[in-house]
Amino acid sequence: MHYLVPVRSPSVTARLADGVASIPAAEWDSCVGADNPFLSHAFLSILEASGSATAQTGWQPLPIVVDDANGVPVAIAPAYAKSHSQGEYVFDHSWADAWERAGGRYYPKLQIAVPFTPVPGARLLLRDADQASALIAAVEAVVNQHGLSSAHATFVDEAQVPLFEAAGWLIRTGTQFHWQNDGYAGFDDFLGALASRKRKAIRKERAAAVEGLTIRHLTGAEITEAHWDAFWAFYQDTGNRKWGRPYLTRPFFSMLSAALGDRVLLIFAERDGRPIAGALNLIGGDALYGRYWGCVEDVPFLHFELCYYQAIDAAIARGLPRVEAGAQGEHKLARGYVPVTTWSAHYLPDPGFRRAVADFLVREQQAVEREQEYLEELTPFRKAE
Repeated sequence: MHYLVPVRSPSVTARLADGVASIPAAEWDSCVGADNPFLSHAFLSILEASGSATAQTGWQPLPIVVDDANGVPVAIAPAYAKSHSQGEYVFDHSWADAWERAGGRYYPKLQIAVPFTPVPGARLLLRDADQASALIAAVEAVVNQHGLSSAHATFVDEAQVPLFEAAGWLIRTGTQFHWQNDGYAGFDDFLGALASRKRKAIRKERAAAVEGLTIRHLTGAEITEAHWDAFWAFYQDTGNRKWGRPYLTRPFFSMLSAALGDRVLLIFAERDGRPIAGALNLIGGDALYGRYWGCVEDVPFLHFELCYYQAIDAAIARGLPRVEAGAQGEHKLARGYVPVTTWSAHYLPDPGFRRAVADFLVREQQAVEREQEYLEELTPFRKAE
C-alpha cells in the first residue's frame, strides 16, 4: 500500500509523510512534549527501523502532517494504514466482519495509534492547538480520497475526546486498571489504605513470589545486551502464547535501550544469578508504564510481584502519580489497581455503517458503565464508614 499523495480538503492542505523517520526528530517532538515516551520520535521511529511496525507487518507508517507557512509541522497524526486489526487492543473484528458480509472492504483502514501499545495519550500531536480541526479534516480526507473504510484513533487522551466528538466521530469507551499514588511514602503506606484482609493477602503473595529469588531494577547503562537476550526469551514466550507470534523484533529492544535507555526500567527476577523472569516498563513524566513481561520458570504470584507490586515500589520511589499496567486484567483490581475509562474515536464515512456502529456503541457504553460501577465496589481499599 502506498499513500504518499498530498491531502486536500476545503479547509486544509496537508501531507502524508513516508514514515516517522522521514520527519526531523526535533520537529516531531516539538508537537509532542516530553511526558509520554511512546509518542516520541525515538520510540515510533524505532518501531519502523526494527521491522516491527512496517507495511510488511500490516502497520504501514503514514503520519499525516499539517505544516506552517515555512513548511514546519504544527500538527501531526501518528497514523498507520492497517491490513488487519491485530496489536490494537480496541477490538473491531465484529465491525470488519459485518462490513465485509455486506459486500464492503474493511481493510485497509487508517489507525491513529502507537502500535502494540494500549497507553492513553494525545492522538493529535499539536504544536499549534488551533490546528486540531485542520488535522482531523486531513485524516478524513485521507480516508475519503483513498477509499478506505474508516479511521480509528485509539487510546485517546480524555482531553482530546471533545475535538473528535465536535468533528462528528463516534466515541467508544473501555476500561483499564491503573494504580494511583495518593502521596504514599512507601509500599507499607499504600497497604495501610487497604482493608485488613487485602493487606494480608498481598503480603503473603509478595513473600511467596520472591522466596529464593533476587529482584533487580535496571535502567540506563545498567542494561546490557545480555539482559536484552534474557528478556527476549521471556517476551517470546508470552508473545507466542498470547498473540501467536511476538509483535516486536529482537533489534527493537537494543534500539530502545540505545535511544531511550534512561526511560527504560527492567525488573528482573533471578535465581542463583540467572534471570528467570522480567518485566519491561517505560518511565514517563507522570506515570510508570508497564509493557511486557515473561518468564522461563513458573513461580506462583511472580507475575503479580514483577508487574504490579514492583511497579508500585518504583513509582513511589520516583514520585510518579500512577502506574499504567496495560490492557484488560481484572486480576489487577485485588492488587490496588482501580478501573479507569479509556476512549477511542472512529470515523466511518458510510452512513449506513455509521448508524449500525453508533447503535452498537450506545449499548456497549451502557454495559461499560455498569461494569465499572460493579468493579468500583470490588476495590480492596477500606470503605468509608
